[in-house]
This record gives sequence, structure tokens and C-alpha cells, in this order.
Amino acid sequence: MKGKATSLDIAHLAGVSQPTVSRALRGSPMVNEETRKRILAIAEQLNYKVDKNASNLRRQHSGTLALLFFEDPTPDESAINPFFLSMLGSITRACALRGYDLLISFQQLSNDWQADYEDSKKADGIILLGYGDYLESRGRLEKLVEQGTHFVRWGAVQPDTPGVSIGCDNTQGGHDITAHLVSQGRRRIAFLGHASNHYPEFFERYLGHRQALETAGLSADPALQVDALTTEQSGHDAATELLVRGAPFDAIFAASDLIAVGAMKALLERGLRVPDDVAVAGFDDIPLASFVNPGLSTVQQDTKRAGALLVETLLALINGEPAESQTIPVKLALRGSTAAK
Repeated sequence: MKGKATSLDIAHLAGVSQPTVSRALRGSPMVNEETRKRILAIAEQLNYKVDKNASNLRRQHSGTLALLFFEDPTPDESAINPFFLSMLGSITRACALRGYDLLISFQQLSNDWQADYEDSKKADGIILLGYGDYLESRGRLEKLVEQGTHFVRWGAVQPDTPGVSIGCDNTQGGHDITAHLVSQGRRRIAFLGHASNHYPEFFERYLGHRQALETAGLSADPALQVDALTTEQSGHDAATELLVRGAPFDAIFAASDLIAVGAMKALLERGLRVPDDVAVAGFDDIPLASFVNPGLSTVQQDTKRAGALLVETLLALINGEPAESQTIPVKLALRGSTAAK
């Protein structure tokens, strides 16, 4: 073949259209895996190189995605929830596989921060991780929709949420970990975490928790629910409040692993043993969960799949392709903190 290979050459050899070649080369989920591999193999044989600058100029794309974190209070200087750090790795890999650069920053909630990204052509779209109080953040999401900004968020998947969301099955996770605690002989199970629409992910976990209790013929005692945010200190404070209330309990389901770890510390300070006196379970399966003593039983979220879906969904939106909110299944990671009495 004379001269430099083109996408039309690849299309001819692969027996597909030129747009299909373009979609395959940019990693579009609309191209099935078999076709994508065939196109990539032919492109490699022809030594075909994608001219990113020319391609981006034609499509008015920057070739960059923006990942915006919500700042969380943390014991170190990171201000990033450890759960999101594991997702960061999968998002970075997914971008690299699709030839995109990743711009990482904190959400500046006091400013019109979205104007600094897609609106100024720094990025083709935005991935949002974390949002604080959902009811306070909802207006910002609605503004993004009104502006036509391409964005996808990690969070509870609900029918009335503005934009497209990717999230885990919080309700099923809350149900399954509570059912496990019941199967281990626990009957007075406390819930540490906000249980309102201000924090819909936690609320869904709480609803699953209540469903499991009702299925077991148990009732959810309001005295055994204490609000808490995703920090160890908040978990410690919530468990301390729970103990001060004096209502008997033999297990704690914390809405996040960080809350659970803080609760375990508060129990230890009061001379209570985990799991002998109180079983403790969390949600997320951050790396710390397997290193505390005893190891923390928790609900595991698939961060690898989550990162890939966030990127694939955002690229679909950018390319004008169909994209819908999706819920990812969860599974239990059982360790010593919930052993039977």
C-alpha cells in the first residue's frame, strides 16, 4: 500500500464503515468487542496512527476529560475519600485505553466551576465523584444539564436525578450485610450514617438495612440510628452517641468503612470487644478494611467496573450516542468483625 494508511483503508479491509472504524479507535461501547479487535489488528498491521490533534480539531474536542473530586475531611492532607482513590486508578486506566488525557481537580463549590472545564474547552466532559449534601448540590447538576455540559456522576441512581449517574446497588448491599448480621445471631443492629434524602446513597443503604430486619421479623429501633458522615471521627462520635443513649445493641452496620473503623475505636475505648460484644460491618471495602484488627466485614463495590463505566458513559454522551444511568451489583467481603457469637 502506497502512502500513509487511512481509516478508509482500514474500513475496506475490515468490511465495515469508516464511522465504525472511528468509533472502534476511540473505544466507543457501540462497537462490539470482536469487531473492535479486528479493526485494531488491521490498524496495527497498516501501522496506522491516529492523529489526535487533527481528529480533535475536526470534532472540536480537546481529547481530555475532567475528573472533579468533592473535598472530604480526612486525617491527612489529601482531602479525598480513600474509596475514591481506588476508583481514580480505574478511571485513569480507562482514559488511557481510549486515548484520553485526564485532568484532575477539586470541585470549587463556591464558584461556577464547570465554566473552567468544558465551557472553556479544557475538557470534553466531566466526571463527578462525591457531592456532599445532595439537596444542596442538585441545583448545580440541573445547571449543568441546562448548559448542555457533558457530565456523568458517581452516586445513587434515582429516576429524578439530573443527568446520568453510575452507582452501586446500595439498597441490596444494605440488605445483604444486615441479613448476614442476623444470620450470625445479632438482633439489635444499629445503623450509623445519615438516613435522609440529603445523602441518598446512605439512605438507600439504610432502607436495605430496614428491609432485612423486617424480613427477619425484627424492628428498626429509632434509638439505634445515628447520623454520621464518611470519616473515622464521625464514626467515632456516632458510636459514642449510641453508647450514651443506652439502648442495647449487639451489632453496628456503618454506612461506610471509615465510619465503621471510627466506631470500632470508640467501642474499644469503652472496653467492648469486636465481635464478641458487638459485631461491626461497613460498606465500600477500602484497603484499610482488611488491615484493621479484626478484619472488617463490608460490602464490596466494584471500583474497576465503575471507573470503566464512568468513562465509557461520558464518552458516549460526548459522541452523541445513547447513554443511560446504570447500577452495579455489590457483594459481601466477610471478615472477623462479624463472627458469630
